[in-house]
Amino acid sequence: MNYRDFGKTGEKISALGFGCMRFPEYKEGEKNLVDQDKVDEMIAYAYENGVNYFDTAPYYCNQNSEAALGHAVKGFRDKILISTKCPINAGMGADGYRKFLEQSLTRLGTDHIDFYHFWGINRGSFNDIIVPEGLLEAAQKAKEEGLIRHISFSFHDHPSAIKHIVDTSEERGVPMETMLCQYNLLDRSNEEMIKYVNEKGLGTVAMGPVGGGRLAAPTELYTKLTGKPSIATYELAFKFCLGNPSLNCALSGMQNLDMVKKNIKVASDDTAFSEEEWEQLGSAMESIKKFSELYCTGCKYCQPCPADINIPRIFEIYTYYNVYGLKDHAKNMMRDYKNRGGKTFSDCIGCGACEDKCPQHLEIRKNLEKVMKIFEE
Repeated sequence: MNYRDFGKTGEKISALGFGCMRFPEYKEGEKNLVDQDKVDEMIAYAYENGVNYFDTAPYYCNQNSEAALGHAVKGFRDKILISTKCPINAGMGADGYRKFLEQSLTRLGTDHIDFYHFWGINRGSFNDIIVPEGLLEAAQKAKEEGLIRHISFSFHDHPSAIKHIVDTSEERGVPMETMLCQYNLLDRSNEEMIKYVNEKGLGTVAMGPVGGGRLAAPTELYTKLTGKPSIATYELAFKFCLGNPSLNCALSGMQNLDMVKKNIKVASDDTAFSEEEWEQLGSAMESIKKFSELYCTGCKYCQPCPADINIPRIFEIYTYYNVYGLKDHAKNMMRDYKNRGGKTFSDCIGCGACEDKCPQHLEIRKNLEKVMKIFEE
């Protein structure tokens, strides 16, 4: 496994981070439960093969992710870095921050959290909640008490807000130490700000390195971009992220042991892209802009839909059609989805709830209509 300096935190972070939002689950009655045996096996294998950064959050896996991770790392807790997050709600104040922190500590079964994030913030939540309600000061107090080791944030907004958040926090005497944001070969909108915060000494982690799965399918993309023999597209995706000299870690939500093994192999490969190769790839991507059309990360924030439309699934199928060119395969996938009772745009009630919750600010209703017209032709 390759390791990098994690900003000025003094930590060494593995090039591959383990995202704990997609642990294997099963149903017991009406409850969704994490398959702890499988999680233990996956986490142990990752640790034994060099992964040292594990990222979770209170609501992942039906609120079971933190406890599952805590159970899995009991034997080597002091040898790894745990990242989790604090939900930001209006009126929570310092007491609310402390309550979420203590809940996470209990679920994780640990006496400290290495990287505690203000979760999914934007300019509005920073200006209207975090600053006026004293959450920066609450974080600083928790750090002084040893409950958290580093103050961090994850981000969903226009890239310019990153500079505002980082600079304002620093001015208020509670500097951010690491940042987690969306970044991959398809979505490079945060690239300039990743460089900015890295130069200021923040550790940087990319979520969605394989574009919500869009870069996981086999294509000839690498050959199209470089003229060189093709490599697996997920390998291209990881190597592109890790080729960015301002990025410390690529975070992957891993669902099974095979995925863990595959990702570790790529992150441990000594044939990483040089900075020059990385820049060449970035330039080549400009020539195939259509590849990023309808960029859905598959985060499922739009779910549940009041009309029971599986929006991420429909957009995923469209990716196979439009991006990878696997049109017949995509049509079969859509046919199977509908045969299983899957709802489509014709069932949409037009409420717009999905668009209100979409971190990527997609025009979901308009795109759903467009996609279904293509598949119904």
